[in-house]
Amino acid sequence: MAAPLEEIIRYRFKDPLLLKQAMTHKSFASESGTGDCNERLEFLGDSVLAAVVAHQLFEDYPDESEGSLSKKKSFLVSRPSLTGWAEELGLGNHLYLGGGEETTGGRTRQSLLANALEALIGALYLDGGFDPAA
Repeated sequence: MAAPLEEIIRYRFKDPLLLKQAMTHKSFASESGTGDCNERLEFLGDSVLAAVVAHQLFEDYPDESEGSLSKKKSFLVSRPSLTGWAEELGLGNHLYLGGGEETTGGRTRQSLLANALEALIGALYLDGGFDPAA
């Protein structure tokens, strides 16, 4: 059995519903009738991630040009990079998926994993601010 996600990310949510929403794919929300899926959190998390990565690159590479920093950022926030980090966290084991997504390999699908990671970042940002999200 997988460890609880809060243990894995070493953060305890003040509002656990944010974590559940971050891990809820729209297929599950639709089938269960809850309507709360991770798409809005994914939107927010994408922007927070871009800011975090841009800030870190700005600090780590003081002599790099804007173009060089942009290329590095694009690589770091790309779907393959996000998927790799999501796999390291085992996010697929924590997703709430509808039946169709479950049976067609949704837990390992790159797009779902990358989106879930962005949603998790968005949830962390809403629950604890910039530092936990970073």
